[in-house]
Amino acid sequence: MLDPELVELSADNVFVELRITPNTHGPVTEEAILALLSLPEFEQLFPLENIILKAVIEINQLCGQDDGKFELFFKIAERRNGTIEIEVNEDKMESEMQLTAAWGGEEVSIQDILKALKANNVCMGLSKVKIQTLLKQLSQLGPGKTCRSVIATGKPSLNGDNALIERKVPLARERLLQPQENEDGTVDMRNLGAVIMVKPGDLLMEKIPATIGTEGYNVHGQILAPLPGKDTTLSAGEGTELSESNPNLLLATVPGQPVETKTGMQVDDVLNIKDVDVGYGNVEFKGSILITGDVHEGMVVKCSGDITVIGFVDSASLFADGDVIVSKGIIGRQLKERELSTKIKAKGQICAQFIQYSDLDAEGEILVTKQLLHSHTRTKQRLTVSDANNRRGDLVGGVVEAAKGLKAVIIGATAGTKTEVFCAMEQSNLKNNMKELDQAVKSMVVAKLDIEARLKKLPPKSEWQGDEMMVEQVNMMLEEKNRITEEWKREELEYELTKQEVESYYQDNRIEAHKHIFANVELHIGQAFNRTQREHGTCIVSNENQEIKFDYSNRS
Repeated sequence: MLDPELVELSADNVFVELRITPNTHGPVTEEAILALLSLPEFEQLFPLENIILKAVIEINQLCGQDDGKFELFFKIAERRNGTIEIEVNEDKMESEMQLTAAWGGEEVSIQDILKALKANNVCMGLSKVKIQTLLKQLSQLGPGKTCRSVIATGKPSLNGDNALIERKVPLARERLLQPQENEDGTVDMRNLGAVIMVKPGDLLMEKIPATIGTEGYNVHGQILAPLPGKDTTLSAGEGTELSESNPNLLLATVPGQPVETKTGMQVDDVLNIKDVDVGYGNVEFKGSILITGDVHEGMVVKCSGDITVIGFVDSASLFADGDVIVSKGIIGRQLKERELSTKIKAKGQICAQFIQYSDLDAEGEILVTKQLLHSHTRTKQRLTVSDANNRRGDLVGGVVEAAKGLKAVIIGATAGTKTEVFCAMEQSNLKNNMKELDQAVKSMVVAKLDIEARLKKLPPKSEWQGDEMMVEQVNMMLEEKNRITEEWKREELEYELTKQEVESYYQDNRIEAHKHIFANVELHIGQAFNRTQREHGTCIVSNENQEIKFDYSNRS
């Protein structure tokens, strides 16, 4: 080992100095010099390895030379203060701090940290506890060792909730799922209770307004604006009005049957008919129709509200601007290859206990509680073939086009009856809509930047505030900026909602079988296709990467 007297602290106590004569003490190695720095009075100082390497080369080159008899001088180590490194991630929502222990110099203090945070503009979401914990860890570290932790976290903005409209009265179709209970606890499917009626002043609907959301912030203290919830319109239809004291409440103004519309409700006059047959004639009525008996072969019933039939519909045509509710069943027969004798069309929902050989077309959902057989079924929403307990509900034969998916207890039959199901066919349209919205958002951003640039180019306010024409122009520009900003927010919200719908499209719009899917069922979900070759048990069928996937994990 080299003589410890070769090294000493500099006069200012900052460096370790090596004074060595090559011919006397050489040759030397890096290890030998580093060994000197392991002495207690030097071990806390930072070794200057590049200088040590240079010293070794120079000393060894001079060994045995004339110049090797002269003393050489090197600064081989130094004191270094502790250091602070602060990193802010790309989205500015998180900041990490790394502390490095000092090499014999000043350790990092809380004041040093505060200065570093200020220099890096990290001012929000700071955790005092995490900073103190880091300082405690630092005090236990050896020279040059580090500790690291997230010490600031931003708060994401919370988007507003969309407005909701809550219906406060039941509808005629809901009677189908609520048969009356007898005194002995049994259920009478033939007794579906009284017809739903309201009287003036009854509360029909309540609108829960959209919320604006909650602002967030990043670690730099910049405010993150939320997207406000999407508003929806609650409007009064015939026989209703918005409350004078609270425009979010929709009240009945006349007695009658409540009928749901796209933006609210209306209260219809109710035409009561026992049977619709040749003796009574076809029916067309402005309002809702209650038929306590049956609708017979060849008859046509039209109305601007709901059609409720307590009995059967047999090879007839029903057209309603509201719902079509048939308490018992809808019966038809095959006329030609694609023509069936019964036609039911509703702008609302279609509900019945069982349906066979019928052409069904609904903008709302279609609900069949027992059987749907050999029919052509179209709905822009969801088709359900099941009772309330998911115990009974057979879909056999025919063609189903259900935009939002299908739920049934059994699909197909043991005999291998061909059954075709199409659902979730609109994702490409949604993607196109999302693309258009994206372009609209970008154009709004460009327009906003343009008008902001024009406002910035205005001369000082003192030069034009007395010019009425100029003031008017500036006000118009400010109004235009506000209009563009609001439109941009609406378009952006619509884009985000559409994007979410696209991303979850096949997960939301799928086929559910609570007991069986039999062989020879053609399943079309989007562009994915599968014709079943065997029986499948309880499963969920979805489109995964444009292939039909059967998921059996929900078996009870």
